[in-house]
Amino acid sequence: MKSWFGVEATDDFIWEVCNTAAVDGEPQEGWNELPAPSLYPRKHCELLRAIVAIKTGISFYRVDLKALDAAYSIAFPKSTPINVNKKKRI
Repeated sequence: MKSWFGVEATDDFIWEVCNTAAVDGEPQEGWNELPAPSLYPRKHCELLRAIVAIKTGISFYRVDLKALDAAYSIAFPKSTPINVNKKKRI
């Protein structure tokens, strides 16, 4: 996040994103790299969803998942889709 947001990526910002991006009740750890999207697409999706929610000031649950998936596919056209686990999302 520090490479994406620079000085905006304060410890508090990173904590808020990681805490918001909890998967199955477990927050993501801010200093660890996520595994490859092909192995755990949901973790990547939830992290991006949390970033969008916090940066835009909307609820995590109001983030449009179809739009998030479409934006991810545009930004990373040769990557594994992050919408693989849609049935498990809340």
